[in-house]
Amino acid sequence: MGNAQAEDEATLFEREMKEFWIQFKISYGTEQSNQTSALTDLCKETVEALSEKWSKKLKEEDVMIDKIQEYKNEILQQSKYIAEKEEQLTEIKSKLNQEEEQQQNLTDIIQELKEELMKKMEIKSSKNKAAKEKVEQVSKITTLFKEHLGLEMRRIHDEQLQFIFRHIDHKDPDKPYMCTLSINEQGDYEVISCTPPLDCIAELQLKLRETNNFSAFVANIRKAFTALSYKQSA
Repeated sequence: MGNAQAEDEATLFEREMKEFWIQFKISYGTEQSNQTSALTDLCKETVEALSEKWSKKLKEEDVMIDKIQEYKNEILQQSKYIAEKEEQLTEIKSKLNQEEEQQQNLTDIIQELKEELMKKMEIKSSKNKAAKEKVEQVSKITTLFKEHLGLEMRRIHDEQLQFIFRHIDHKDPDKPYMCTLSINEQGDYEVISCTPPLDCIAELQLKLRETNNFSAFVANIRKAFTALSYKQSA
């Protein structure tokens, strides 16, 4: 009977140990399952948080990249604008330099024209003075020639002088013999007309220019008209 009781106690202990292990396993499995589920949820939440965080960060970086690209484009446009303005400024400077050069050339030309005009005016003034002196010289001897040689002088067409000789043709003392004289642009005496024509008029004009002896010229003209009159009367 004692053996039976010991056997029952051993069986009971074994059964209790089995139940304990079963309960332990159940309890441990449930705890492990709960822990695993909790870890899974935590991991899921962490992943979602990280995903949201990195997604937001990536979006911010995309925005930043877009901004950087926008700034680059804007800087490029500004660079093009500045380059265009610099080119325009260079063209304007070039035009201004050309205009300044043209203005300087024009100023030089005007100065040259002024100097040339002054020289021409001086030359003209000198010629006018010489012509006036010659006319005055001729006028002084007008009375003398008229009284002694039957010579009359007239001023016609501004600076032209007309000499009218009389008392040449003994058959017609009042018959006029005329010679018109002027002073050309070079300041020299020049015979404009001679009536009646004289073959020696060119020679007498040349001699007058060489000697500037006006009295001798008038005397020689009278002699030539006298010789012509005697020739025509013969």
